[in-house]
Parts: sequence; C-alpha cells; structure tokens
Amino acid sequence: MMPSKPEAIFNDEKILLHQVSTGDAKAFSTIFHRYSPKVYHYALKIVKSENLAEEIAQEVFVKIWNLEEQLTHIENLEAYLRVLTRNHTLKVLRRIALEVRTNKMMTHDYREDHNETEEYIIFKDSEKILNEAIEKLPAQQKLVYSLCHQEGLKYEEVAERLNISKLTVKTHMQHALRFLRNYVSTHTDIAMVVILMTLLAEKH
Repeated sequence: MMPSKPEAIFNDEKILLHQVSTGDAKAFSTIFHRYSPKVYHYALKIVKSENLAEEIAQEVFVKIWNLEEQLTHIENLEAYLRVLTRNHTLKVLRRIALEVRTNKMMTHDYREDHNETEEYIIFKDSEKILNEAIEKLPAQQKLVYSLCHQEGLKYEEVAERLNISKLTVKTHMQHALRFLRNYVSTHTDIAMVVILMTLLAEKH
C-alpha cells in the first residue's frame, strides 16, 4: 500500500535531514531549493527589503547546515524553518536599529538635543500606529490587551477581574498580539518595527 502524500513528504524530509546531518551536500541542495523560496518570502514580509530577505534566507540555511546531528530531531522542517527565520529576522532588525543609532552618534554634527527630539518623533509615530491598531481590535481582545499590556496585570489577575479562565485570557492576548504585529509590520518602517515588536512581546 502506497503511503499518503503527507507521510511520503514526512519520510522524505527525515531521510534528507539525516543525509544532511552526515554532510551530504546534494541532500542539502535539495532542501535548499525546496524551502528557500518560502524562507525568503517569509523574511520579505517582515523586512520589506529583497536584498535583506535574500541575506536572511542564506544565513538561515547556513544555520541548518551547521546543526549537524540536531537535524535528525526536527519533526516538521517547514515549521522549524519558519521559527528560525522569524527569530533570525528580528535579530537582524535589532542589529540594524543599533547600527543606525551608533552611526548617528558618531556623526560630527550629532547633538544630544536633536537626537532626543528625533527619538521622540519616532516614538510618537510608533505610538500613533500602535494606537490605530489597538482601536481595530474586537472589544474583548482590546480589553484584555489593555489590562495586560497597559495596566501590567498578569493573566491570572485579568481572568479574576473579568471572571473568565486564564486560558481564555491567553487566547485573547495571542489573537490580539498577532493582529497588532501584522498591522504594524505593514504600516511602519524597519526602525519602528523594531520598537513596536519589543512593545508587543507577549507577557504572562
């Protein structure tokens, strides 16, 4: 009996990953050509730069190559690559933001008061985008987000105040944060994305 398509893909992935873990360049090439377009497009959605997305894709697969025996423990390669790409992309964005700030501080015409004014403008613009996104949330998600992120309450405290379960609070927050991240990533530039992604980190 022939295996179903998902099983066939799963088995094929496991074989390829095992071969790559032994240093098989041909197997690595197969994985690269199969998944690099997905990694590239996922990175591109975040960074909005084709060159940067290409660099990120290459760096992600360098990481895959260097995992060696750890590759055999991967159960879902596409999901693993997605997480790896997201984490590496945010790391790159933070590095870019730091480089931009460092370059500004090294310029001859740098002034502390000018920098504070510029950072204030960036912060206010970021705050405006975030507030626009919050206003678009469904009522219950908006309330839970406000209590967790703006009042600093823990999930247990919000659950008690609203008379709902902690799991319901967590679900509302996850949906809210997913919407907010998607909204700000399509309405801001790289510098603001870094600021807002920090603001939108999930808290428990």
